Amino acid sequence: MHDYEYVPKEIALPIKNDIIELIKHVQNEIRDNFTFRFDFIGSAKRNMITCDFKSNIGFDFDVNIEVNDDDVNFTPKEIKHILMKAFDKYVYRYRYDHCEDSTRVFTIKVKDRDNFRILHSCDFAIVNNCGKNRQEYIRFNKKQNSYSWEEQPKGFYDLPSKIEFCKSDPYLWNEVRDLYLDKKNFNNDTDKKSRSIFAETIHEICQQNGYYKR
Repeated sequence: MHDYEYVPKEIALPIKNDIIELIKHVQNEIRDNFTFRFDFIGSAKRNMITCDFKSNIGFDFDVNIEVNDDDVNFTPKEIKHILMKAFDKYVYRYRYDHCEDSTRVFTIKVKDRDNFRILHSCDFAIVNNCGKNRQEYIRFNKKQNSYSWEEQPKGFYDLPSKIEFCKSDPYLWNEVRDLYLDKKNFNNDTDKKSRSIFAETIHEICQQNGYYKR
């Protein structure tokens, strides 16, 4: 069992502001290649950032980067590498390590090397909103060393309406917050990300409260 708790706003907000400042440096750095907008998503957007302060993994933020449509003249690999190179140029100012590439995102981390801990991190997904209610993301296939645009899974599109259903009732949203924290504390699957646990939480609350019978 873990000991997750919600991170107070006074701790999270200054870090979020640093990330915004960092992103703005990157926007200026690559302006001649392409421009992009960004949005904090997931726990940062919902004020539900969690951390087990007794562990060594810290807490994280999730950001979507969306390249402006008129500027998409690059391959998925080129887009991701241009962004990572630009982030690498400025991350040291905010104590982050260089970017780490993974399947759906690239990640920057602030580490306490003396105590072998990650203090906090940020995952960046590169997305493209294409057509009505559709979104693609850049996927890195490590085995093939290839990059491609892939459409989000079906569950991605259902989640916003379920969240709105839960938020429409303050009692239900409190249930979401409590259940989400319980699920994180009892999760022993290291490959299971917070966004998956949150989606499971929303599904359970909706199932218990008549969402699927409407």
